[in-house]
Amino acid sequence: MHSRKLATLAESALEDMKARDVRVIDVRKLTTVTDYMIIASGTSDRHVRSMADRVIADATTAGCKPLGTEGTDAGEWVLVDLRDVVVHVMLGRVRDLYKLENLWDIHVPAVEAAP
Repeated sequence: MHSRKLATLAESALEDMKARDVRVIDVRKLTTVTDYMIIASGTSDRHVRSMADRVIADATTAGCKPLGTEGTDAGEWVLVDLRDVVVHVMLGRVRDLYKLENLWDIHVPAVEAAP
């Protein structure tokens, strides 16, 4: 699956689950590790885990089984590695603390949402 299409799929899954402040960041010019970083906030640890589960389920259905996940036990910050797309689903306070956008959104505008 093309990386932009996969990013759109993950973004849609998060928005369907009422994620807050979803950001899709194109990092292709910054790293070879992945093409897109997606960062989203949840309202509780259960919400964070549910959103990550939805991303995993939708990606798997589309034929892109995740390479791995981290953080599902605590649910404060769940990372889903979809190869060309890395999804970070975090509690708001955790997102405020680590400010991932500041690390990756350097001189690269966020990708506009798909129509």
